[in-house]
Amino acid sequence: MAVVGASKNPSKIGHIVLKNILDGGYKGRVYPVNPTAESVLGLPCYPSVSSINGEVDVVIVSVPADKTIEVAEDAGRAGAQFLVVLSSGFKEVGNKELEERLVQVARKNGMRVLGPNIFGYIYTPAKLNASFGPPNLLPGKIAFITQSGALGIALMGYSIVEEIGVSSVVSVGNKADIDDADLLSFFLNDPNTQAVIMYIEGISDGRKFLDIASEFSARKPIITIKAGRTEFGAKAAASHTGSLSSGPILWEGVLRQVGALQVKDVQTAFDYARIFERNIKLPGPNVLVITNGGGAGVQATDTLAERGIRLNEPPKDYVDYLRTFLPPYASTRNPVDITGGASDEYYYLALRKALEHEEIHLILVLYCQTMTTNPMKTAEAIIKAVQETDIKKPVVAGFVGGPESKEAISYLSRAGIPAYPTPERAAEALSAIYLYSKRRSVVETRLAYLKTLYGKSQRLVETKIIGEK
Repeated sequence: MAVVGASKNPSKIGHIVLKNILDGGYKGRVYPVNPTAESVLGLPCYPSVSSINGEVDVVIVSVPADKTIEVAEDAGRAGAQFLVVLSSGFKEVGNKELEERLVQVARKNGMRVLGPNIFGYIYTPAKLNASFGPPNLLPGKIAFITQSGALGIALMGYSIVEEIGVSSVVSVGNKADIDDADLLSFFLNDPNTQAVIMYIEGISDGRKFLDIASEFSARKPIITIKAGRTEFGAKAAASHTGSLSSGPILWEGVLRQVGALQVKDVQTAFDYARIFERNIKLPGPNVLVITNGGGAGVQATDTLAERGIRLNEPPKDYVDYLRTFLPPYASTRNPVDITGGASDEYYYLALRKALEHEEIHLILVLYCQTMTTNPMKTAEAIIKAVQETDIKKPVVAGFVGGPESKEAISYLSRAGIPAYPTPERAAEALSAIYLYSKRRSVVETRLAYLKTLYGKSQRLVETKIIGEK
């Protein structure tokens, strides 16, 4: 890997990118390229990529836009395969001809181009941070594809705050060559990626995106944050990366067709990611809500109903079991209200039995902090019930309260139980399992039909009933 534009100046992008690569623990060879420096960060500098005495696969370009063609030609002579162009000053400012020329030079030399106008890319399994974004991302199973550099960098920082593990972050910028569909194709077969969050301002090749995104959604979730949902937002997107943004109705139709999930904000995208990073699947339709606060249960019920999920009454034998230990004024309907003074033992018993019951498929556990209860002990009881049960079912938690509840949320999340600070967010996240399951089923049916149709047409060709033209 070569970094063209590596600088001794710590405020320069070329310096930051090189430092991130070195500090991240990347094990591959790294070559700084700067014709005016002897060394940067302890590594010897080279005047050009072609002067490097070693194999170079990836060339990261951090030079002024008018110098990128020269760098691309030099990288081609060195046998590079990929150009990662951080430089701005192309289509996004009206300089479309320069961007097209860059791609032409790259293709002539057998190279692919990521960018331009990007912050770089990260792949945590290889300990590679080839970007000028924040270091020390938490390794995990969620990949980010972002067309906005600044928002992408902010998402990286937010993932640390939210304790969401990341497999990769890729900035696509102007998408002169490599686009969203190309990256989805890679992540589809990447065992380190369980789901993808995409921030999209526009799609350049609709047919290509439809085909690859459909195949992806049949196996892994796509969570999209679509910019330009309004007329004014679409104009802003066009001025940002030069993208043509589709209308909201058309875009929603595209997402339904490919099985992707659309959210309006970053927070909801991360809430969904917390669900899907654990590869949670839908075992059945019946949701049980357990709560110590009636109001929290009502809020969750409303949120679920708005997403098309209706709560059924709990099974009779489960209700009979609850009545053996709950006070007589507790509600054994759904939501199950185990009362405001519920002990952690109540949570353990109610959850443990629900996990074992074959007619209960998903469980939403809500907790409202009171002076007579302890958030951490309640979290420990939930974790104990889940870990002691051989039958694994999706369990989602919502803890409402002060700093102690926030600490309990982190504790639950680290134990593999998605947890949220409000009943609405917890219910919304749980509903994502349903929505994705429904959309994936539609996509799988459509893909199976197309495969069958293609197979029949091929057999007709082979038997010469019809001829290939």
